Amino acid sequence: MRPTGKLHLGHLVGALENWVSLQNEFENYHLVADYHALTTNLSTSELYDNSIDMIIDWLSAGIDPVKSPVFRQSQIKEHAELHLLFSMLITTARLERNPTLKEQARDLKIETMSYGHLGYPVLQAADILLYKGNLVPVGEDQVPHIEITREIARRFNTQYGNVFPEPEPRLTKFARLPGLDGNQKMSKSTGNTILLSDSPEEIQKKLRTAVTDPQKIRKGDPGRPDICLVFTYHQKFNPAAVGEIRKGCESGALGCVDCKKQCGAAIANALAPLREKRAYYETHRDEVKNILADGEKRAKHTAQQTMSEVHEAMAIG
Repeated sequence: MRPTGKLHLGHLVGALENWVSLQNEFENYHLVADYHALTTNLSTSELYDNSIDMIIDWLSAGIDPVKSPVFRQSQIKEHAELHLLFSMLITTARLERNPTLKEQARDLKIETMSYGHLGYPVLQAADILLYKGNLVPVGEDQVPHIEITREIARRFNTQYGNVFPEPEPRLTKFARLPGLDGNQKMSKSTGNTILLSDSPEEIQKKLRTAVTDPQKIRKGDPGRPDICLVFTYHQKFNPAAVGEIRKGCESGALGCVDCKKQCGAAIANALAPLREKRAYYETHRDEVKNILADGEKRAKHTAQQTMSEVHEAMAIG
């Protein structure tokens, strides 16, 4: 993940829950993509603090750094070297067809794209393949990037010899959570998020602004839960009450205000264990920094082994 600071519900349901659940099945690597952060913001003054904030959310959500190394991309220089080599194996035309890139440029109103931004799926391929990743837990919007990674792995293996696996994406049922404004995804850049660190009061305040069925103007009006994003949140965070919520919405017996209050309480309750862990790590930041240093040492060892195989296959170095 790019270190833009504290994480939101979209990060949790789109990728982070996958990361946590897979820890007992696979050898995981968790990367702070600080090079990637430069594609949309060249300022580096808050990069380190944002990285620590993000890692605190990872740990609070259940990432176990003993099982799964946590590290910064910029501290493993092999990422940059493999990115350079991979950039020779893909055309600019292929990168320009990337639908996720087009969507991001539209959302952020980017008119002139940098070379690094166009090529960030290539760097992402290096991030994955440097650790021989064969399964990548991602949000739905990142699936096109995994396909680019697969193409680059095939091209390298055909050209130089079989070094890399072709990774597969791993999605959850809620791979993409809509934003409070009804946008297709939550994004801090558009201000439509609920943060994992938000208090119950902040969650309720934000949910009051959430868009609902435009035909359900007042209590008593029949609603259409399947087009209401608040009902989507209920499905994720309040599953036991979904049947009752649907019935009340469709009949008009349940008003949007009460529906949002119930949803906010369910989200706050689901996030309570995360808030408790976050409070601990906020006051033990040196422990987080030590976790990061250990993860970077372990990741560096794996990265060096992979690059030795790359150099041998390419007969360079």
